[in-house]
Amino acid sequence: MLGLAGCAGAQAPTMAEQQAGEAPRVVLAAPATVAPEPAAPGTPPPSSSAPMVVPPAARQAVLDAYDAVQKRRWTDVDRLAPLAAADPVLGLYPRYWALRNRLQDRARPVPDTEVRQFLADAAGTYPDERIRADWILATVRSGDYAQALAVPALADPPAPVRCALLLARHQTGKRARASEVLDVFQPNADCWDMLDQVAADHVLSRKELNGLLRDILETGKQGNADRMAGVVFDDAAVVQYAALMKNPRKWLESRSQPRSTTDFELVAIALSRLAREDDRVEAARTIQARWAGWLPKADMQWVWGQFGLVAALNVDPDAARWYRQSGFVPMTDYNHAWEVRAELRAAPLDWGRVAEAIRKMSARQADEPVWRYWYGRALAAQGNAEAARQYYESIAAEQGFYGLLAAEELGRTPALPAQPGPLDPAWIAQARANPGLRRAVALFDLGWRKEAVPAWNFALRGMSDPQLRGAAEFAREQHIYDRVVNTSLLTREVADFNQRFIAPFEGQVAAKARLIDLDPAWVYGLIRQESRFITDARSHVGASGLMQLMPATARHVARKLGMKGFKPSQVNDFDTNTILGTNYLNMVLQDLNGSELLATAGYNAGPGRPKRWRAQLPAPVEGAIFAETIPFTETRLYVKNVLSNAVYYAMLFSGRPDSLKARLGMVNPMDGTRTARP
Repeated sequence: MLGLAGCAGAQAPTMAEQQAGEAPRVVLAAPATVAPEPAAPGTPPPSSSAPMVVPPAARQAVLDAYDAVQKRRWTDVDRLAPLAAADPVLGLYPRYWALRNRLQDRARPVPDTEVRQFLADAAGTYPDERIRADWILATVRSGDYAQALAVPALADPPAPVRCALLLARHQTGKRARASEVLDVFQPNADCWDMLDQVAADHVLSRKELNGLLRDILETGKQGNADRMAGVVFDDAAVVQYAALMKNPRKWLESRSQPRSTTDFELVAIALSRLAREDDRVEAARTIQARWAGWLPKADMQWVWGQFGLVAALNVDPDAARWYRQSGFVPMTDYNHAWEVRAELRAAPLDWGRVAEAIRKMSARQADEPVWRYWYGRALAAQGNAEAARQYYESIAAEQGFYGLLAAEELGRTPALPAQPGPLDPAWIAQARANPGLRRAVALFDLGWRKEAVPAWNFALRGMSDPQLRGAAEFAREQHIYDRVVNTSLLTREVADFNQRFIAPFEGQVAAKARLIDLDPAWVYGLIRQESRFITDARSHVGASGLMQLMPATARHVARKLGMKGFKPSQVNDFDTNTILGTNYLNMVLQDLNGSELLATAGYNAGPGRPKRWRAQLPAPVEGAIFAETIPFTETRLYVKNVLSNAVYYAMLFSGRPDSLKARLGMVNPMDGTRTARP
């Protein structure tokens, strides 16, 4: 069974999940240490991109320091830092790496004097902001709360820093509020430190602590749940918690009617764990027969909500039935989303139930494009066409999966947004002269993407739309295609689709697609999502190249094509990767009855999975419902992004309308889950 742990669909909601696959709405704040550039509105200021002279010895010291960091030879980094300082582009980095290492070592005193000197030298750079974040964490860990609060503010602090600052405030007399704790807490070391203290000071009620534990249990991350249980329960209850987590059925058999608040919570958790057993129906009978009359109604509703979630993630047709027993008990955003998906996949589809499930969401969640679309569909199905139209109108301008679908529901001919006017070349010249962007390009040129991407993104802060478009064009000049796309996505008032949907490599990808009768727009849409056109991209699971091929997949396709002498090292070669990738995509497409929807899911999750998901359908469903109910978060978002990308590329390439609904089609239940494809 597709359990909660160990699969992408089982994770707690990511930011991508919350955005439901739509383009993020990002507001970039200018760094506190950088003054805005004086320029008349709409007029690019004068700039100079005169090349900097980089002493070879200094650059070599930077390279040697980077190698020393990878090998954790910190004394070598300290020795090389003064030599590297003469590099006007990257000279800060060895000092930065060494200082970060010292700040992260809890056994060493916080080097406050070194930090202050570095911040003075690095003002307005990404290392400046990163060191300030690490300084806050280090000073809070050492108990110097006043110093942590005196560090210049960060524009957008990450969760560990927010937790550390809240703890510092709490410890210096400004008591934390429960709402603040619940807002910032995420399971990481610094947030645990904060939570331990505020829990000891009784900032959170027992109900709030129980809620945190329940939310963490839902993610399937056992270590975090065990850590949270240590905050919620006393020592005796922790022993009972460990026993029920190991074998909930056995633990429950030894229990009698709960009496205390702790007993009720332990029993509710144990009952929720029965949802993960192979026979949920039998487990539910046991609950109804013995436990349902003993637990408060809200606790039982939460248990049924967990049954619904596990069933939904296992594509179980009973998921909606379990959810309907959960009433209006508060759940996580993640679980509320799955209740709607369970109703969408149920047979017969009851649009009233879909609407009711969406109404259970918070106003913030229900306002996301994905749920506005499905609520509009539910209203239309119930005969309220005018209200449905208003919901579609509210998202039809969104550039993404649900914006396209909403526009089609309104009867509009699919079309690209108006292309903005030509960009004044002076904005591109300004980008070429921007020290932060030039530094990032130098890092990209060295292949140090882990350092380069945050440096590039930091340099974009506070930029206007013309500046962002200029930066995107600078990235295009440097062949850093992922930055072209991601930078252009940040513009607010205009959408330059020639940047956002760049199609590099001069038609070579399209030519390979056409050789085997694949739609080039679909292939480009897939590559845009897979690698953002980074030819040497490598994923955390080992997929490589433009089309992100796993080694076993590459070998399988090379064998099928009769490619002589193929070696895994060739997978990043442009021609090899695109030949293997397009042919594999075509093989998956043929295995899945020519459905771009199923083949896209199969390319990401393996072709066997969409076959199983299709086989578990209780009735035919429209493609949009199948896409929205894919149980793996990564694959669900991937499918929606690839297919909406394909629509935009098709319109860019042909100049004609293209329909997302037509690409999605219908998905019918079909037996046969085996596949020979890796």
